Amino acid sequence: MRSHGAHPLAGVLTAAAVGSFPPVDGVVDVVPPDEDGTEAIVEFTGHAYVLTRRPPEDELFRGVEAFGGVTAPHLVVALAAEAKIGTHDAVLVRAGGSDVRPLPATDRYDDHARVRRARHHRRDVDVLGDERGLVTIGRGLVGRIELSVELFDGAPAGHAGTGRALILGGLATLTDDQFVFAQVAPGNAASLRAFLACGFRPIGSEILLDRTAA
Repeated sequence: MRSHGAHPLAGVLTAAAVGSFPPVDGVVDVVPPDEDGTEAIVEFTGHAYVLTRRPPEDELFRGVEAFGGVTAPHLVVALAAEAKIGTHDAVLVRAGGSDVRPLPATDRYDDHARVRRARHHRRDVDVLGDERGLVTIGRGLVGRIELSVELFDGAPAGHAGTGRALILGGLATLTDDQFVFAQVAPGNAASLRAFLACGFRPIGSEILLDRTAA
């Protein structure tokens, strides 16, 4: 059953977007999944949130701390059970809007793996793009706006700066009163550099636990 109230993590993410973070106290807050049933582990500096159907008093959480302990492999595997464990991504954020030409909406790439993935994890997904690549924008974890980008192989502008141009073109479709979040695998250095160059700031990390994966 969906809840009509805001998820506890939603306000925490909004506060972090403006530089106000949870206390650095080692505490792990165990909270319910979001309204779409998404389970996740979300880390900030010295404080973490576990979105799960398990109760906070579950023995699994006994002695678990937020200084890296909440993402220890044995704990993540136990917490996931039969769920698919997502990548351990850096979470970045900035306000929407930019001074470049907005990317056009398109339905040409509906069968692209990036679009299918976006629609699996998000709702109300918009797909934007051109011959260089595509951007997806949708509502993800706890209803936040999430942006992802994909460069096409062999794109004519497939050199340094193309990823940044696509990201900024996607941001241009949003307004500066909207916070936009991106999840990037730390090992994907090219993508991480592109988002940082576009003004995104790292605020934490997360792992999604997907119980609807085929």
